[in-house]
Amino acid sequence: MISYPYDNYLSCTWGRWNIFFLFFAFLLRVGLLITGLSMNIVEKKFLEQLRARSLVENGERVLVAVSGGPDSMAMLSLFCAVRPVLHCELAVAHCNFQLRGTESDADEGFVRDHCLSLGLECFVERFDTLWFAAEWKKSVEETARILRYTFFEQVVQEGGFNKIAIGHHVNDNAETILFNLFRGVSLSGLRGIRALHGKTIRPMLLLHKVDILAYLREKGIVCRIDTSNLANDYDRNFIRNRVIPLIEERFSHKLLPSLRRLSEQAGELEEFLEGYFENLFEREPGLSLTDGQLDVHALQRLTVFEQKEVFKRALRDMDALVDAQALQKLVDLLTTQQGKMVMAGRQLQVIWKGGKLCFLHHVPDA
Repeated sequence: MISYPYDNYLSCTWGRWNIFFLFFAFLLRVGLLITGLSMNIVEKKFLEQLRARSLVENGERVLVAVSGGPDSMAMLSLFCAVRPVLHCELAVAHCNFQLRGTESDADEGFVRDHCLSLGLECFVERFDTLWFAAEWKKSVEETARILRYTFFEQVVQEGGFNKIAIGHHVNDNAETILFNLFRGVSLSGLRGIRALHGKTIRPMLLLHKVDILAYLREKGIVCRIDTSNLANDYDRNFIRNRVIPLIEERFSHKLLPSLRRLSEQAGELEEFLEGYFENLFEREPGLSLTDGQLDVHALQRLTVFEQKEVFKRALRDMDALVDAQALQKLVDLLTTQQGKMVMAGRQLQVIWKGGKLCFLHHVPDA
């Protein structure tokens, strides 16, 4: 076979490119290895959680919610530490609820300056929270939560972000479970905080508060302290500052692990129930709210537990409050007769009409 000089040139050139790519891949591996070795225990644990739960994929754009407090500042530092491995893009979102006067403004300035030092884009929104609370007739806590997540969703959509990261940890999850328990929620409410819900991720749910504070000290990270968290005026603060420490004092190191197991089991139960009721609705179309109606005879063939689960989904579809009292009223309605009516909340009437339960929005008289 005759070998032409051009063929030899191509062969040599291709060989050189192969060597170049192999060398580049080697350098990349070495770089990632060095990055991994330079991480401390908390950073490695954080990276493991991101990967194990598929919270952030390589190359994704992550919006990090930062208040300036210990939890969010630690989370931002953790994301910066794992960024070379995940090749993710970071930006920051901050809410100024204007509830603490100059303190709120100082928090905003602190977060802006910190982002500037890290070279990160910072999205900030100011809210007249007290005005919205009065307008919506909601608590300040609930109003701030709605404003916060509405703002985050807007930035995520307009900025093309894949995920929004929130700094909730083990202690926050315990607070949420106890808070829900005291409010009288159903079993699914004991699931607590989800690590992944839509585009919202909470990658610190396996970290304890003491681990976070130790990490901040080790890294020398400065943070802001929200003095309103020290007062017990709000229910969550009372649970955090009084209830949990009291239980932990009596049952040392048992409460948080127990609540975490309860949260996981409630999550598993919720997933099972979702699959179960999807199949049930396919078999019995009359159990799925259609034109504001449910089939009475199909409901009466169910157990009380199943009836309540169907009613929960119907109430959510009607944007109505789901609570134990409303669910029991609806279950009791099935044991009466046609023409009977109950109020499932202040603005929702449910009437037994023919073979249907009719869900009707009702505006009470002023």
